[in-house]
Amino acid sequence: EFLEGVRSAALRLPETNERLSHGMPTFFIRDKKTFVNLAGNHHGDPYTTLWMAAPNGVQQQLVEQEPERFFVPPYVGHRGWLGLRLDVDLDWDEVGHMVEEAYRCVAPKTLVRLLDGD
Repeated sequence: EFLEGVRSAALRLPETNERLSHGMPTFFIRDKKTFVNLAGNHHGDPYTTLWMAAPNGVQQQLVEQEPERFFVPPYVGHRGWLGLRLDVDLDWDEVGHMVEEAYRCVAPKTLVRLLDGD
């Protein structure tokens, strides 16, 4: 299931937690900063998607390269967040990497250093 895959990727990162936000399973750093959420049938979308923080420039690059997989999500897209359709062929290692990148975009430097083992 999508939620279990995303949950395992997100909750292995330092000081993360999950709770509902706007009716969606959402993952937070220190219960404050959102870095990933799972949108199922959001405003009538026919599929489940993952919305996540992304490094500068990544959203535009991926949406242009693979529009069948990636999109600009509503509400957070203007901040550079990236949307990923989960109804396409998924590589869970890639999803895990993207969740970690989202975390790195939002997490305080002290937690990124902890993640890196510094």
